[in-house]
Amino acid sequence: MKSPAQAQNASATPARAGRPQATSPEALERLGFMLFARQGFDRTTVDDIAAAAGISRRTFFRYFASKNDLVWGDFEGQLTRLRALLAASDPDIPMMDAIRAAVVEFNRFDPADVPWHRQRMELILRVPTLQADSTLRYASWRGIITEFAAARTGLAPSDLLPTLVGHTVLAAAIAAYDRWLTDDGNCLTDLLDQAVRHLADGFG
Repeated sequence: MKSPAQAQNASATPARAGRPQATSPEALERLGFMLFARQGFDRTTVDDIAAAAGISRRTFFRYFASKNDLVWGDFEGQLTRLRALLAASDPDIPMMDAIRAAVVEFNRFDPADVPWHRQRMELILRVPTLQADSTLRYASWRGIITEFAAARTGLAPSDLLPTLVGHTVLAAAIAAYDRWLTDDGNCLTDLLDQAVRHLADGFG
């Protein structure tokens, strides 16, 4: 993975004619985020990102289906990781403790990646044109929590209790992220831990 400094240099150096620069999904994300910060998400085009990377528009679409997909990164891979964290939880600990531990670990990042993750979440939670896409992604994330709750309770995922767990855990995670984005002095994992604990305690 390129460092932010390397990615910035890549955006400033024109590609040699007929020789597109080697790139990766991670490098394109970084370049995209830098352009979004400079120009705004809506005013940045796929062509802008491809030009900054020194690649063609067609090559960009080999990595991401759209500009929105770039914002979310390897979302499917992250969903697989969330499922694995839940599956590895101790079956003897309470369901909400298992969910809390998995959600906290799922959102733990290397300190060097935190600024990029903050920018990603600012886009996801704050840009109106991303909201419809975000709703679909949230449904996939929520579904994993719902399925886990269903398995733990012996109910169907469509039953009220697992459905309620899925919706409320997602709401708790979004509330924690909203607080984190409002005040960067807060620790994200601490906020997530507190939010799910409040939920498990019934806000008592």
